[in-house]
Amino acid sequence: MSVEFAQIQIEPAYRKVAAAIGERILSRTLREGERLPAETELARQFGVNRSTVREALRELESRGLVQRRPGSKLMSVSRPQQASVAAGISHALLLHDVTVRDLWEALTILEPPLARAAARARTSEDLARVIAAAEALGATGDDTEQAVHRTAQMFRCLGQATHNPVLALAQEPLLQLLEPSLRVMIDKVPQARSRILTAQRHLVEALQAQDESAAETWMARHIRDFKRGYELAGIDLTLRLTAA
Repeated sequence: MSVEFAQIQIEPAYRKVAAAIGERILSRTLREGERLPAETELARQFGVNRSTVREALRELESRGLVQRRPGSKLMSVSRPQQASVAAGISHALLLHDVTVRDLWEALTILEPPLARAAARARTSEDLARVIAAAEALGATGDDTEQAVHRTAQMFRCLGQATHNPVLALAQEPLLQLLEPSLRVMIDKVPQARSRILTAQRHLVEALQAQDESAAETWMARHIRDFKRGYELAGIDLTLRLTAA
């Protein structure tokens, strides 16, 4: 019996260059804000054409690892923005046929302990942001788009108040997926706005008192209420999510 081997994958040179620069960035050898050498100098160092370097830098830029600052011809090391990273995860979840129920269950698992952590770790600045987000929601009136945006913003403020970037990044893709169904629910369920406002008011009070248990309890109620709102709005929980 003859033995067969898989073909060797020949990686384009620009990807090797991007991988080499990316490794220096991820290992913190190159720090955020530090400028990279000019394209011609990078081409000399790597022993490749300038066009290869340019393509490598484009790939790194698309990943958020480098950017060209205004007024500069050189690329600088950057930190991927949370919203951009989360958008990529959101798109992947959509392509994996995530349903409304999947999203709701994920929020049920993540958000209550996140609220507890926020009550424990919040600073006076965090509290001011949470209060401002809750007040902004109360001022939206009948504007559904603003109500949806402000509701999601409250969650983001709580994530920020944990001072745990892992938690803040973990919730962002879910919030991006939440907004379309939340928009339908707020439009179709008259009491949805008042119930959201009530939950957020209690969350503010819990954070003011740094009452971890109350924050977790009220967030759990808040998320459970979303499911009830979906049912009243006639949103099928087995429905696959779509882009906003």
